[in-house]
Amino acid sequence: MAGVGNSEERLGEMRMGDTLDEEVLGAWLAGALQGCSGSISLRQFQGGASNPTFLVTDKKTARRFVLRKQPSGLLLQSAHAVDREYRVMRALGDTDVPVPEMYAFCDDERVVGTPFYVMPFLDGRIYKDNRLSDMLPRDRASAYARLAHSLAAIHSVDLAEAQLEDFGSSGNYYERQITRWTKQYRHAETETIPAMEELMQRLPGRIPADDTRCLVHGDFRMENVMFAPDQPDVIAVLDWELSTLGHPLADLAFFCLFYHADFMSWGNASTINFAATGVPTEARFVEMYCEAKGREPIEDWPFYLGFAAFRVAAIAQGVYSRVQAGTARAYSQTNGALDWAPLAKRLLDEQPR
Repeated sequence: MAGVGNSEERLGEMRMGDTLDEEVLGAWLAGALQGCSGSISLRQFQGGASNPTFLVTDKKTARRFVLRKQPSGLLLQSAHAVDREYRVMRALGDTDVPVPEMYAFCDDERVVGTPFYVMPFLDGRIYKDNRLSDMLPRDRASAYARLAHSLAAIHSVDLAEAQLEDFGSSGNYYERQITRWTKQYRHAETETIPAMEELMQRLPGRIPADDTRCLVHGDFRMENVMFAPDQPDVIAVLDWELSTLGHPLADLAFFCLFYHADFMSWGNASTINFAATGVPTEARFVEMYCEAKGREPIEDWPFYLGFAAFRVAAIAQGVYSRVQAGTARAYSQTNGALDWAPLAKRLLDEQPR
């Protein structure tokens, strides 16, 4: 079924440029993981242009692990930070945030060429499409409620207790983010995009006074969440490479972009019959989150949506420029910021509700 698959259904052959030396890796794993024989086989999880991810199977014990590594080649500054992914998921192990257990981290590039970490293989369902097409309406409603609660749990983490107080800068989150993604976009720029130029000029003047600081995932979307095999329960939030300390509504608005983005890969909400399917409307999902977090209704929601789309535009431009340079695989039809900047401008121009 398109858009949904359990963990194993997303496996494929090794991509060109991602081949790992099984003998060298096996020897390292045997030394790092108790009970690992070192005799391993590898398959690669397919999809996306993020950190390459592999299923490692111990041939003697049939035990399975997941290895996630930084990509090879020239990368944007601070991108693909597997060390931060490992640190934050390890820190969240004793919190209400569902994350896999972290087994080991390696920064010795002689093993697989780049830093990587290892975690257990989890059997669950991952959806690329927000329509959750194989669920019953009541289960879709429950799944979205679990998503809202998982996101609220992330934003409720006690930073001191989790030892994450230094996981990001303090204060002025949106100012710093706009500056960062403007620089990233300029580094990856391939042509002049008027909407992007306008956004970089206007966004700084729209930053709200609210400067709440908490842990943020940075890439909270359906494809980065795993549900149980037979229940609408969230068993893991994955792909933490963009996590930092920041403003909670950045995560919420990013997730809600699928209600506005006219790209089928995001689920295209224009095709969803909310009443019949059990998928909540955007307003209802935002309300679910606010209830779970115990916060007041949101002012100037268009700013948060506009910024979220601007940030995606900068990220997409980075991927697009790598594809153009031949250092990344063309995994979608995106034209980088050319696709996302007009959407960001339209969302920013909407009247605050």
